[in-house]
Amino acid sequence: MRALQFTRYGGPDVIEWGEAEDPHARPGQIRVAVRAASVNPIDWKRFSGAMAGGKPMSGTGYLGYDAAGVVDEVGENVTGVSAGDDVWGLGQNTHAEYAVLSSWAAKPPSVDWAVAAAAAVTGETSERVLRLLDVASGDTVFIDGGAGGVGSVAVQMAVARGATVIASAGESNQDYLREVGAVPVLYGKGVVDRVRAAARGAVSAVLDVVGKTPVEDLISLAPQPSKVVTIANFAAGDTGVRVTSGAADMQPMAALAQVGELLADNRLVLKVQTFPFDRADEAFRISQSGHLRGKLVLVP
Repeated sequence: MRALQFTRYGGPDVIEWGEAEDPHARPGQIRVAVRAASVNPIDWKRFSGAMAGGKPMSGTGYLGYDAAGVVDEVGENVTGVSAGDDVWGLGQNTHAEYAVLSSWAAKPPSVDWAVAAAAAVTGETSERVLRLLDVASGDTVFIDGGAGGVGSVAVQMAVARGATVIASAGESNQDYLREVGAVPVLYGKGVVDRVRAAARGAVSAVLDVVGKTPVEDLISLAPQPSKVVTIANFAAGDTGVRVTSGAADMQPMAALAQVGELLADNRLVLKVQTFPFDRADEAFRISQSGHLRGKLVLVP
């Protein structure tokens, strides 16, 4: 099979669409013939060496953490899914013709392959942070960075819970924030005052998606530091802010089931831009620029 891969750290030009060994489903896993896989910031952080801790490249690296596709191999101890089923979910090395998933859900027939792939990492992350913040009907939530992949999904999932959502983005994305159900504010200097004016009252919780606003400013908006969750500022933990990158906080199968229902009911709508795998470098450059609206998705 072919897969995106790299043998040295650098920019998107280090990525190649080349031959790789076929993966196989282990107990508790399934393998899919990939129809679409999304781009996430962790992908370019891997091939850039940002996650290497200064260590030199060793061996071949592969990319991708989510995909949508057709099941063609079912591992031991897996029930409720069979070869030929359409699914989407989370795995590793999913930027390939075949990928192994460790968590998945049935793809609703009405949902496009690219949309399903785009919803996996973003949907799980959004479910997790909203659960950690205990967002409920009647709450007012500020999402700092609401136009990108995770931000736009978190906005819609919070709205589906009955919350009022204030979200930040640049000038060009203010209308998009309105489309997904948020009250838009400009990010950057003065954002705290703009959020307070838009809230017309207390803010119940704060989600930091991009890690650019000083953590002290975000804390000043929340009832207490623990009502601020960040997925981007990993140095904020000693302030009382909740930092989450997955692992123990994850409930992936339940999260995917919840997101799938929202997709099927059209209560969660994702904007996607697709690229063939052999033009993945273009998608990575856009992702690295930080000027996103929705999700970037790779297709065979």
